[in-house]
Amino acid sequence: MKESTMHRICVIPGDGIGPEVMEAALTVLKAMELDMEYYPALAGNACFQKLGTTIPSQTVDQAQQAHATLFGAVTTVPGQNSAILTLRKKLGLYANLRPVKSYPGIDAIYPDLDFLIVRENTEGLYAGWEEYTPVGAQALRVVTRKASQRICEFAFNQALENGFKRVTAVHKANILKKTDGIFRDTFYQVAENYPELEAEDLYVDVTARLLVKNPQHFQVLVTTNLFGDILSDEGAGLVGGLGMVPSANIGDSNALFEPVHGSAPDIAGQGVANPTAMLLSVVMMLHHLKEEKAANKLEKALLIVLKERRFLTPDLGGNSSTLRMAREVQDNLDAL
Repeated sequence: MKESTMHRICVIPGDGIGPEVMEAALTVLKAMELDMEYYPALAGNACFQKLGTTIPSQTVDQAQQAHATLFGAVTTVPGQNSAILTLRKKLGLYANLRPVKSYPGIDAIYPDLDFLIVRENTEGLYAGWEEYTPVGAQALRVVTRKASQRICEFAFNQALENGFKRVTAVHKANILKKTDGIFRDTFYQVAENYPELEAEDLYVDVTARLLVKNPQHFQVLVTTNLFGDILSDEGAGLVGGLGMVPSANIGDSNALFEPVHGSAPDIAGQGVANPTAMLLSVVMMLHHLKEEKAANKLEKALLIVLKERRFLTPDLGGNSSTLRMAREVQDNLDAL
């Protein structure tokens, strides 16, 4: 990554509602007058229709040279390579962080949640080793000790940095004895280096049940790729929906920030997409860039909008547009 006094941000709007929530994010970001340069890049299905690829090499290069990448959402059509999976691999983004948090003013199943899902981002069933067979198809589930150790260490460090006391490994080692057996055993080996933290492990089906029955039990969950993807969507359902959950993809040299929601083609172009997850992803990016004051200010401005409930998008019970809600966040920034 190039050293610079100014943050270089690669911006990938993508497909569907991706450009709409990205416009909202950039509207707020640019109003904050931070030392940032923004470089647009292409990815997704619209990019494929134009260039014949979902992720051009130029986009990968721009993301590699950036201090951070902001990613909206993409539509992946059968037969096309997934732009986001490819980008995660190319950038070495091995850790996916998905905070699940309740916010004032939001009609959530649980109003008091605050936990973090740490998802291994490079292996598991998403490794891409899939093929057709004479009777159907098969996919290879990849779990290595190296990647398991790296993501478990990352999870324990996140617990320390964020004041959590418990880390839960989520697996299915009773059935997937070798792959998840390695993951579980590696987790406890890593845990020995963090005696100040409680370490436990749960089967993924038990975890799914507890997320509904007693989600307050969880603080940091660390798990493999597919399980993390599914459980984070379940977590989003507990705090108001996919429009409320941001994510960060972190590697040794690069980082990418994106909302958990997809491209939502059914509402694309209507200007009603909830920008909260995108704005919270920006908050995560600002923390990553050590812009702590700006990150805290943006989150506070967003919280005011959510709590007052005057300028919310339809999924949150309001009638405002994506951009109108973002501009209200901007107005609160000016007043803080």
